[in-house]
Amino acid sequence: MDDVEKAILISFDESGAIDSELKLQAVNFCQKIKETPSICSLCIEKLCFCKLVQVQFWCLQALQEVIRVKYGSMSLEEKNFIRKSIFSMACLEGINDKMCVVLDSPAFIKNKLSQVLVTLIYFEYPLIWSSVFVDFLPHLSKGAVVIDMFSRLLNALDDELVSMDYPRTAEEVAVAGRVKDAMRNQCVPQIVRAWYDIVSMYRNTDPETCVTVLDCMRRYVSWIDIGLIVNDAFIPLLFELILVDGLSEQLRAAAAGCVLAVVSKRMDAHSKLSLLKSLQISRVFGLVSDDNDSDLVSAIAALITGYAVEVLECSKRVNTEDAKVISMELLDEVLPTVFYVMQNCEMDAAFSIVQFLSGYVATMKTHSSLQENQMLHISQILEVIRTQIRYDPMYRNNLDMVDMIGVEEESRMLEFRKDLFVLLRNVGRVAPEVTRIFIRNSLASAISSSSDKNAEEVEAALSLLYALGETMSDEAMRVGNGLLSELVTNLLSTRFPCHSNRLVALVYLETIARYMKFIQENVQYIPLVLAAFLDERGIHHPNIYVSRRASYLFMRIVKLLKSKLVPFIETILQSLQDVVARFTSMNLASREPAGSEDGAYVFEAIGLLIGMEDVSLEKQSDYLSSLLTPLCQQVEVTLMNAKALNPDESSLQIANIQQIIVAINALSKGFSERLVTSSRPAIGHMFKQTLDVLLQILVVFPKVEPLRTKVLSFIHRMVDTLGASVFPYLPKALEQLLAESEPKEMVGFLLLLNQLICKFSTLVRDILEEVFPTIAGRVFSAIQRVVDSSVTETNTEEIRELQELQKTLYTFLHVIATHDLSSVFLSPRSRDYLTSIMQLLLHTSCHHKDIVTRKACVQIFIKLIKDWCAKSSGEEKVPGFKSFIIETFATNCCLYSVLDKSFEFGDANTLVLFGEIVLAQKVMYEKFGDDFLVHFVSKGFPSPQNLAEQYCQKLKVSLCKYQMCYVACFHGQRGIF
Repeated sequence: MDDVEKAILISFDESGAIDSELKLQAVNFCQKIKETPSICSLCIEKLCFCKLVQVQFWCLQALQEVIRVKYGSMSLEEKNFIRKSIFSMACLEGINDKMCVVLDSPAFIKNKLSQVLVTLIYFEYPLIWSSVFVDFLPHLSKGAVVIDMFSRLLNALDDELVSMDYPRTAEEVAVAGRVKDAMRNQCVPQIVRAWYDIVSMYRNTDPETCVTVLDCMRRYVSWIDIGLIVNDAFIPLLFELILVDGLSEQLRAAAAGCVLAVVSKRMDAHSKLSLLKSLQISRVFGLVSDDNDSDLVSAIAALITGYAVEVLECSKRVNTEDAKVISMELLDEVLPTVFYVMQNCEMDAAFSIVQFLSGYVATMKTHSSLQENQMLHISQILEVIRTQIRYDPMYRNNLDMVDMIGVEEESRMLEFRKDLFVLLRNVGRVAPEVTRIFIRNSLASAISSSSDKNAEEVEAALSLLYALGETMSDEAMRVGNGLLSELVTNLLSTRFPCHSNRLVALVYLETIARYMKFIQENVQYIPLVLAAFLDERGIHHPNIYVSRRASYLFMRIVKLLKSKLVPFIETILQSLQDVVARFTSMNLASREPAGSEDGAYVFEAIGLLIGMEDVSLEKQSDYLSSLLTPLCQQVEVTLMNAKALNPDESSLQIANIQQIIVAINALSKGFSERLVTSSRPAIGHMFKQTLDVLLQILVVFPKVEPLRTKVLSFIHRMVDTLGASVFPYLPKALEQLLAESEPKEMVGFLLLLNQLICKFSTLVRDILEEVFPTIAGRVFSAIQRVVDSSVTETNTEEIRELQELQKTLYTFLHVIATHDLSSVFLSPRSRDYLTSIMQLLLHTSCHHKDIVTRKACVQIFIKLIKDWCAKSSGEEKVPGFKSFIIETFATNCCLYSVLDKSFEFGDANTLVLFGEIVLAQKVMYEKFGDDFLVHFVSKGFPSPQNLAEQYCQKLKVSLCKYQMCYVACFHGQRGIF
């Protein structure tokens, strides 16, 4: 072993036993050898004598690199030497009377040798080395070793150059075209003849070699003359190989792959149809009924489905009546086997079941009525859909426990099912009655054979019923028919033994909810619906995921049926007693804290039920008191004992209080403002008492952010529920909320004030004047961080929170200004912040990247001008404001910001902003007259011929766009916006 071989072995070592520095030296040494002039001679010599595969691979790799990089600078002598040596290795010929050992090496070495040959072909075929393929053919008589090498060469040529399955450069595409054209003219017929002879000769003695040849041939069918394969010699040979029992499965499967390549070859539709008919493909149908897991059955399945796809495509493209009849006959012949394959065989990844079936269903849409065989096919398509949407039982436990495997499988199936349900809808449009009967029979079959072992069948049947509901309009569902009534009755009256299965329980409940429009018109089913949701099939299901979903769906059902449920309120409350007790029980320490939203939908449903005016005041009071009183007592007890709690107990109690607030909040959603303030004020009094209790939480736990957030949410709810009667509670609430608010909480606080302003307008002036100075001080101090933050900080969570606060501030200021509350800015305690507010609004209206925010700021200025500036030249309401508007706002916002290149009139939002800017100028002219115009022209256009022309041009463009928008709107073409 010389130094070169040692260095190569060291450079390839992956054992970790070699010192890293030594390995680096070896790699560098090998790299230097590659750069020597004699590298080609050295590599060929090593390939002749050295049996070390690492050395052989390195030498072949080096040769390939040298040819790729230096081919143009090589001498003719060197090129001839490389060509002759490599070809001799591949053909099992000696080099200088010495036999090369490469073909005795592992497959990856022979593959590498074939890649070197392809690199030479890239540069030399056909202009320099025109006989490469013809010269190779006589050597095939040497037997399997050379045949294998020839097949590897053709495969490598396909992989590295010819196949369009890989990205190619323009040069590679041109070279591939040149090579294919030369091969077609020169040697393809001889190669095909060689394939035929080899397969005929070796089929019984060396099937492995035949498989290699057929797999190679399959690649080339797509671009060679199809007549070389489709003839009286080759096609019968291929079918004979497929159909003879005694041959190896791999050989039969390889022959099927070649026939599939023939079937898939692109050609004229009429010629293709003649070809497909001549194949008599029905000969292979019986082969798919054998072992469905074998290679042969998979290959036959791919052949049959590929054939069906081509027949269907021909039926769309042929334009004669006779051809259409033939295509439909061929399709009718193959479809039963296709349906069997879809349901029982491993499908080829390239075949899309949905795409094929959708294409076939689309052909039926043109028929006024379906024939008997088409009806049969529709039933088979529906059976395929049912089979395909069924979960694999092997994942049953994973799906029930919702572990990682179960989550992945459920996500996969949800995505996989989407297209299948689209197909189901299409089938339903073509054959609605057949579809409904099939789904009815599927459900009946699931009911009759139901056991805990066939959960997947039940789930699939219910999913089909759910999907059917999605295809029906509300009107069709309300009207219903005998079949729909039968389906709903069977659904509601069935208790599946596998109902404990999570997926079965979920789809069962979702399906009932889907058909609620029917039940709304057929109230006799309401008791069955309530039973399904209130017993162990729904809210009391042992699986927490099912019970949570059932709670949400039940709330939606209550919201839909509402007054129709009044006779059942007692029954419902009795059934939900244990759920409610988990919240109203005084034994808090014994229960584990669940998610803070648990039970919210149940309480919302109860609130919707007992909050109706159809319920008598006496009962309504009793119901509400029985819920609110224990909940409020729990809060009061916790607040009284808060100081005595250790940290663990405190965390538990805080979690419990959160749940209670969520429950009360949800409960209150069922009570309207009119009911609690006008018709039944006693109910309103209960909620006021509750609010009083919950506001104490802010005093006892002033720094617990989750509790503050929940209380804030409840205040929002009480503003809507209690209306103006909430006012006495607001000063205390706002004081506590403002006392400890961080930027994130301040956003929620401003949203509450926005709600109050929008609901009560000027009635909240006193409250707003009280809190505004504190808000302004806190917010301006906080958002200064946004201004001061560097570019690298803009993605931090804190900065994002501050940016959200700034955005909410603009909305807050806009709400104040547009609800006749601008005087709040002028109150004695707020005037200190007036300059900061004006500067912020000015900067934002000119430069903010969000156009909608800029528009809001301009609207604020317009409103302030209207409120603070009189038309006469009397005393200014806000000293200095007029001059600020004329000298600063007008020129900066109404002129310079419009002329800025970032002001894009092609954007719809920018056009709206420009409209506000124009309106601002109109208002300024109305209020200030010539004072505004003179300053705007003299100061705004110091070089009138330049800036004035730009501004006028912008005005023309904008007016043109406005005109286009007006015309589009006039013609109803709203899409332009």
